[in-house]
Amino acid sequence: MLKQKLKPTLQTKLDQLYACLRDYEKVIVAFSGGVDSTFLAEAAQHALADNALAVTAISDSYPIREMRAAQDIAKQIGIRFETVHTQELDLEGYASNPTNRCFFCKTELFDKLRPIAEKYDVGTIVYGAIPDDVGDHRPGMDAAKQMGIQAPLIDVNLTKAEIREISKAWELPTWDKPAFACLSSRFPYGMRITRELLRQVDAAEQFLYDLGIRQFRVRHHGELARIELEAQEISRLLSKTVRDDISTHFKTLGYAHVTLDLQGYRSGSLNEGIMTS
Repeated sequence: MLKQKLKPTLQTKLDQLYACLRDYEKVIVAFSGGVDSTFLAEAAQHALADNALAVTAISDSYPIREMRAAQDIAKQIGIRFETVHTQELDLEGYASNPTNRCFFCKTELFDKLRPIAEKYDVGTIVYGAIPDDVGDHRPGMDAAKQMGIQAPLIDVNLTKAEIREISKAWELPTWDKPAFACLSSRFPYGMRITRELLRQVDAAEQFLYDLGIRQFRVRHHGELARIELEAQEISRLLSKTVRDDISTHFKTLGYAHVTLDLQGYRSGSLNEGIMTS
């Protein structure tokens, strides 16, 4: 993959990241195919070659299209790749959807990665947490810390903007990929999560995705679907035909009411009450 010349400050951080990864000797990358984990996987492949392995979770809370994209990206990078099945919905602490739901998700993921690490004699599991995440509501980071999972992007202070800039120079397909969170993040805390509800939300979002909309969320409020779009995407819904198509399709999925959130897309909007309380 072509590597363009980077700014000295970015090259310094990148060299620090390579050194950090080489110190681990062998790593498993918890790989979602998003911006950060793709960047980390590419860096690990560069630093460690066959001593780096990317592992993607197959989960009810993650769309099939995202899992397939992760597999394609891993092939493009050239990193060794495996999948592992996670069953976070079988955990009451996850399915009951408390405010620390992500703690149980990450615990389940890392528990499933450990046997793979033992199989290949890998001493370190890394994941794509970044400095931007610090201070946000991130229970998954607590799980990682408790379980000894390493966050090298935080260690070398590579921010989201810097990761996107380097990813663009590297011609990674994820350099401008919109942020994505698991489907369980579409439900208000306290609303029980089931496989059926996850499939309902997934089908609703797939419909918007097929319309060519890039950055959005379908928030599930029982019979009401609340659509969050970025400002530049809202104009797409000025067309009555598009609105009618969305409304009709969503109603076939079981939604009685379909609304557009006038505040637009906000990452983690269902955390707003937590962060202000």
